[in-house]
Amino acid sequence: MEWKGRRQSGNVEDERGSGPVRGGMGGNPFGRGGGFRLPTGGGGRGGGMSIGTIIFLVVIYFGLKMVGIDLLQVLDGGQSTGQSGYEQSQSPSQSPQGSAQEEETKAFVSTVLAETEDTWNGIFQASGETYVEPKLVLFRDGINSACGTASSASGPFYCPGDQKVYLDMAFFDELAQKFGASGDFAEAYVIAHEVGHHVQNLLGILPKVNAQRQRMSEADSNQMSVRVELQADCFAGIWGKYTEQKGLLDKGDLEEALNAATQIGDDTLQKRSQGYVVPESFNHGTSAQRSTWFKRGFDSGKLNACDTFNSNI
Repeated sequence: MEWKGRRQSGNVEDERGSGPVRGGMGGNPFGRGGGFRLPTGGGGRGGGMSIGTIIFLVVIYFGLKMVGIDLLQVLDGGQSTGQSGYEQSQSPSQSPQGSAQEEETKAFVSTVLAETEDTWNGIFQASGETYVEPKLVLFRDGINSACGTASSASGPFYCPGDQKVYLDMAFFDELAQKFGASGDFAEAYVIAHEVGHHVQNLLGILPKVNAQRQRMSEADSNQMSVRVELQADCFAGIWGKYTEQKGLLDKGDLEEALNAATQIGDDTLQKRSQGYVVPESFNHGTSAQRSTWFKRGFDSGKLNACDTFNSNI
């Protein structure tokens, strides 16, 4: 993708040095009516320690300290300065600045976001509507959002509550190394997909769907979620079409995006993580569905081609 030297969006909020606020908002940002994330096949919904485990560890810590063993100092290689482990782990990230490679990634993200702004501003204006541009928040490790607290394991997500896209930039490494979906246009697809959820929000689709899902069984709610996600893939494809028309795509870029959509299909992720699939638990769509709907948006460039709610998906 030819992105260098192009306009960068001013709607990027760099929170890489902040991290989540302890004692802040809790909750699951990906429940019914919450945020809309890209699946990672990981433990975005859980994985934390129980209260009993925490109490046990605290007892062990103070028991060792009573006999003269400072566990924090041992873990720190004898170099503890008296700061808490939390403060020490956060100190390298206090500055939002990162490596040269990470700063280039930030420039890339800002440029792709600007390209989505150009696309959706044009589409909305053609319909006599105003496109409200979303913010994109870059973070490391964890972040607080209007949808709750999320970690990097959650993957990129969109929060309707504050109309922001959240992205831990380390996800791009995971996309290439864990999922086998490398390439700049694969990364651009991820951003365009989350922006697609913002478009759904502006069109009134997300509020309507969220209200319906609250009254559904888990299985029906999952099916509705699949339709939401496939439409966001289709909207990402529309953006891809406009990007191609600008002459910004290189040979193989479309294949990168289609491969990314394939690698993060529910069936592929479940086969990779557990060796079998549970179709009733799908909430993003199969690999075939995701790549098909992205391609549908890419081929047509039209919103009416992305009606996943009245189509046989």
